[in-house]
Amino acid sequence: MFELVKSGGWLMLPILLSSVIAMAIVLERLWTLRPSRIAPKNTLSQVWKWIKNNDLDNKKVSNLKEESPLGEILAAGIGNARYGREIMKESIEEAAGRVIHNLERFLNPLGTIAAIAPLLGLLGTVIGMIDVFTVIMLEGTGNAGVLAGGISKALITTAAGLSVAIPALIFHRYFMRRIDELVVTMEQEAIKLVEVLQGERKLKDREGK
Repeated sequence: MFELVKSGGWLMLPILLSSVIAMAIVLERLWTLRPSRIAPKNTLSQVWKWIKNNDLDNKKVSNLKEESPLGEILAAGIGNARYGREIMKESIEEAAGRVIHNLERFLNPLGTIAAIAPLLGLLGTVIGMIDVFTVIMLEGTGNAGVLAGGISKALITTAAGLSVAIPALIFHRYFMRRIDELVVTMEQEAIKLVEVLQGERKLKDREGK
């Protein structure tokens, strides 16, 4: 393996560094973007129990905010529910914007690696082919072994670049898709919360009259 890296030349170093960074991002995002961590299924039902039992206080809202990104969005809505439906929805949207920004963390670098890794490989191939043509000018085409070895060396960086770029691109698309699904789930839960809280307020208003 070391000989293969060595034969690829100095451009193998940034390609290998890109592969390490990409792997670290993939592992971190796989752990972070778990649905059970982002949008636990029992979050809204727990909030509903608190509301139904008139047991919702600032401490519970604060704990809800810290528990999960979905909890952060719901807590923002709960904190502004008394100001009406529109203000509540605006606060939810603002919190959702922060949550989505955090969900997309490190995905731009991953996409960048997917884009530049094959270009680094191509650059290595071009440099290698320049060396091959230099040998041809100096020694001619009589030594087929030297030419074949030079061409093989030139192609190593392209293979390495593609080996890094393809998985990076696949995981980048996969994470973007997962984030879209999580966002839809959190949006649906937030809408339910708005309907529950505003519905409770309307019901109490009617009873007061």
